[in-house]
Amino acid sequence: MRVEEKEKSVESLEFENIKSFLKNIAENSPFYRKKFREIGFEVNDFKSMDDFSKLPFTTKEDLRDAYPLGMLACPEEKIVRIHSSSGTTGKPVIIPYTQKDIDDWKIMMKRCYEIAGVKPTDRVQITPGYGLWTAGIGFQLGAELLGAMTIPTGPGNTDRQIEMMLNLKSTVLTSTSSYALLLGEEIERRGLREDISLRIGIIGSERWGDRMRKRIEELLNIESFDIYGLTEIYGPGIGLDCKYHNGIHVFDDFMYFEVIDPDTLEVLPDGARGELVITTFKKEGAPLLRFRTRDITSINHELCECGLKYPRIERLTGRSDDMFKIKGVNCFPAQIEIVLREFDELFSEYQIILDRFEGKDRAILKVECSEPDNTNLSKKISRRIKDRVGATFDVELLTFGALPRSEKKTKRVFDLRDEV
Repeated sequence: MRVEEKEKSVESLEFENIKSFLKNIAENSPFYRKKFREIGFEVNDFKSMDDFSKLPFTTKEDLRDAYPLGMLACPEEKIVRIHSSSGTTGKPVIIPYTQKDIDDWKIMMKRCYEIAGVKPTDRVQITPGYGLWTAGIGFQLGAELLGAMTIPTGPGNTDRQIEMMLNLKSTVLTSTSSYALLLGEEIERRGLREDISLRIGIIGSERWGDRMRKRIEELLNIESFDIYGLTEIYGPGIGLDCKYHNGIHVFDDFMYFEVIDPDTLEVLPDGARGELVITTFKKEGAPLLRFRTRDITSINHELCECGLKYPRIERLTGRSDDMFKIKGVNCFPAQIEIVLREFDELFSEYQIILDRFEGKDRAILKVECSEPDNTNLSKKISRRIKDRVGATFDVELLTFGALPRSEKKTKRVFDLRDEV
C-alpha cells in the first residue's frame, strides 16, 4: 500500500470512528445533546475530519457541574463501577464505567505491561491507591489479564512494602515517582539494594523529570517506564513510553488525540507544544468529546524505532493551569526544572515558596544539593533562572534529604501570599 493510500485509510477509519461516536452521544447523552443544540450542530454536518476542530470542548468544570451522573450516556443498569478523580476541590468528578469500558481499559493496561517487557512470570507490586481512585485497580486488572502475579500492597506503610518486596521477590514496581524515590532512598539507607529483585518500574501520576528518573533507576536498579492516564478518560494506561524512551505511545485505537494552543484553542501541528485534548470514541458510560486535559505536551505521528504504530506524546512538561505569577512574570514549575537540570550538583527534589517580604512578592527556591554551603552556586542558579524565566528567585541550597518525601504526589509550589 502506498503512503498516500495508507494515510487515506487511516483518516477514513478515524472519520468512521468519530462519526459513530458523535451519533452515539447525540442520541444517548443529555449533556452533549444540549451542547449540540446550543451550537446548532447536527451529526450529518460532520463531513470530514476537517470538521472536527469546529466541535465544542469538554472541561473538568463541565464534569463537576454534571455531578453526580450528568455525563451518563447509557442506561444506568449497564454501569458496573464508579470512579472519581483525585485532587479536586468542591464537587468531585464522578465517572461511570460499563463492563465494556473496564474490559477496554484492561486491554490497554495489559498493553502497557507488554510494552515495558513485563511477562506472565513477573511479580507486580502495586503501590498506588485503591478505592474511588483508578490507579491501583487499573494496574491490577492489567497485570491479571497478562497473567502476572499481583501483589496489591496499596499506598504507604513503607516497612511492609519493603518486606513484601524482599519476601515475594517483586520484579515490577508500579508507583508514583515520589513514592518510587522514597522507597529507593529507604532501601539504600537500609543497605538492601542488592537484595531486591526489581527490574522494571512503571511510574506515573505526576510529572517527573530526567534527573528524578535517573535517581530512581539507580536506587532501585530498574528500567523505568512513564505511564500516562487520567480518571476522566479511563485511568492509568492510556499510554506508555517504550524501551527507546522518546515519547509516550498513546492508544489511538481507543481515543483520538489533539494538541491545541490553550489560548487560541487552535489545533497545532505535530511537534508543536500545547495542551493535550482527548476524545474517548469507544467509551460507553461517560464518553467525552474533546476533553481538555490541561497537560502540556506535543504529538508525533512518525513511526517509532520500536515499530509500534501508535503516535507518541512528549513526556509532560507541565499543565496549562499550574502557572504562577511573580512580580508580573508568568512562571511554570517546568521552566524551573529545566534550569535545575543544568547543574550536576543538584538533586531532583525542590520546592518553590511564594510569600511576601516587606510588602513585596518574593519567590524562594529550595533545592537539595551536594554542596549546600556553596553560596556562589546559589547565586549562579538564581542568575540562570532570571535569564531563562525572567523572574528573580532567592535560592536556598539544602542537604540531601532535607525536603519531605511523599507517598503520593509531591507538591512543588506553595503560595503563601494570601496568608501573609
